[in-house]
Order: sequence, then C-alpha cells, then structure tokens
Amino acid sequence: MTTESKPLETEPESPRAPRNGPNWGRVISLFAWLGFLGLFLAVGRTAVDPRVANPNVEGRPRPVGFLTGFDHWQIIPQVGALIMVVVLTAVFIIGWRRNPGSPVLLMVLVTTLIVWQDPIMNWSPYAVYNPALMHWPESWPLIMMSPTVEPFIVFGYVTFYFGPYFPAIWILRKLQAKRGPESFVSRHPLLSLGGLVLVIGFIFDAMLEISLVRTGLYIYSQAIPFGTLFPGSTFQFPLIWESLSVTFVMIPAAILVYRDDTGKSVAEKLAAKARLFPTKPVLGTFLVMFAIINVSYFAYGAWFWAIKASGLATSVACPWPYPEAKVYDPQGYYEENGAEGPYSVGKWSTWQQGLPDGRPDVELGSKSMRCATESADG
Repeated sequence: MTTESKPLETEPESPRAPRNGPNWGRVISLFAWLGFLGLFLAVGRTAVDPRVANPNVEGRPRPVGFLTGFDHWQIIPQVGALIMVVVLTAVFIIGWRRNPGSPVLLMVLVTTLIVWQDPIMNWSPYAVYNPALMHWPESWPLIMMSPTVEPFIVFGYVTFYFGPYFPAIWILRKLQAKRGPESFVSRHPLLSLGGLVLVIGFIFDAMLEISLVRTGLYIYSQAIPFGTLFPGSTFQFPLIWESLSVTFVMIPAAILVYRDDTGKSVAEKLAAKARLFPTKPVLGTFLVMFAIINVSYFAYGAWFWAIKASGLATSVACPWPYPEAKVYDPQGYYEENGAEGPYSVGKWSTWQQGLPDGRPDVELGSKSMRCATESADG
C-alpha cells in the first residue's frame, strides 16, 4: 500500500443527508467570532495601564533607532494582521461551505484558538511587546501574564504556526512522485514531513522574528548568550532557542492534517481509534487537534520556562527600548547592568521562575553600566 498523500481535490465527499433550515452551529460560531473581534475593538487601547506604565516618562521616547529610523513601523503589522483576519475569515467560511469538516480548515481554526495561551508564552521567553501596539487591557486576568501588553496581532498565528505545512507538503508530494513508493519519503511520510517542517519552520521563524524585533514590534528582554544573535543589544534574538522551539507546534500541526492513500488525515484516524464522538467525526477530529496542539504549545512554554527558572538567560536587551513602560526585570539583571527603574516583575515572579522569595535585592550597576541611559547610544 502506498502512503503518498492524496490531493484534497480528488477526495470523494461522503454523502450527507439534506439539511432543513439553517446550520445553527455555523451561525453561532460566526457570531461568536465576530463578537470576539467586536469586543477587542471596544476595549482595545494604546494607552499604557498604570500597572505597567512608567510614571516618570511622558510620550513614547525611543533610546534606540529601529530599522531605517521609520517611526511608524507598528502600523504596518497591525494593519496587516487586520487584513489577514478578515481574509482568513472569508476564506474559512467559503472553504467550509465547499468542504465541511476539512482537516486543513480545522487546523486553521485550532492554530487560531491557541492564542488563549499567548500571554503565558510571552511570560515564559521574556517576549516584551511594544506598548504602542493596540492591545487588551493590561489589568485583565490572564492578559496580566504578558510582560507589557498583549496585542491584537497575535490573531495572525495561524499563518505562523500552520504556514510551513503548505510548502512542506508540496515538496513531500513532489519527492514521493519522483522517487516512487519504495523511497524513504513514501515509506516514512510523517517523519519526512516533520523533517521538512523543521527546516522550513526554523528558517521562516528566524527571518520573520529577526525583522519584527529589528523594527521594534517586540524584544526578547533576556536570553541565553549562547545561540543568541546580537546578544546584549536591544535586538538580541535567541535563534537556537526560539526558532527551534516554535517547530514544537508547527510539526504536529502538519502531521495531524497529513492524508494517506485512504483519504483520511492522521487526526481523523486518531479520533476514530479513540472512539471520540463516533457519531460526530468532525467534532472528534477537532478535539484531537485542539488537545495535541495545545499540549505542543505548552511544550514550547515549558522549554523557555526551564531556561527562565535556571537563571541562564543572563543577556539583557539594552537599551530598554520602551521607556513609557517599567523595565521588565523580574530577576534583577537589568538593574545589575545599570538600567534605572522603575522595574516591573509581572506575574509568576516567585517560585515559578526559580525565585521563591521573588525579585532579589541587587545593586545598581554591580555588574556593568552598559544598560544605563547615558550609555544607551547605538
């Protein structure tokens, strides 16, 4: 039996009984999604909450020049994210009407819904977003986990975490067709697909994130010096640690939607094997995907949590580029390198990051003064 993936357009549709009246599940889902977006438009803001704001600074001074000196980079990704959400919503609706229950569309939904974890996944790797971004209220539960703010742009996660699947599956199908059923790529399609996503996802993430950090969308305020690009600068990027760990989500997302010659995806087979809602196979497939992808995303966070708790992320991004916000310094490394307060420790700042007694008492500049305002040039 060959294991070559079957093109989506050639798969026969299962017979469906005619439906009388509207599909209320679809209607409710659409209005829930639109209501959620409407909620953000109602409560979103660019002002900084007093919990995060530096009371000693007015306006939004920037002690470091971002890419080309352009002052309004943040408009571009936010408008892009808005367009992306609108386009993907329309594509999803049209696609679902034509092919209801498509594993690819279900994965689009799942990799969008995992944004509920994003505040935690900003806390774990010290991902500090630009406070100028349109964001949720910083005082809301869960949102408070983010070191500074939780922005709207994360609703574009689907293209980030699921995007590498499409070039990877295209390459895999080409290789399978060229090398035949006895080749490694045909005999071990899931391993091959995972390997392709690993390489493509690593490169894709590195290119995307380095550019976003360089334009000031966010920073990694602390990182392990080894394996980090531009360590110690505002634009430091934990290349090995971040670009590898994001594939923890990309790889299972791709594997779960892979279809063999039976036309069934891995997720559909797992749902059937577990007898999960056997009379509602689409729901069962969705739940399998949702559970596995959320666990995979937790693995990403656990990877960075271990780094955080170990205290090895000693390279601080200097100068601190967002003076309108308190310096996020839960372990005192910024203060030890001369950055003046006020400081913020955020949530989960005691035993959760290896500090049972909370932020330690440290001496300003006890290690260096490289983060001091007067030495923040260049």
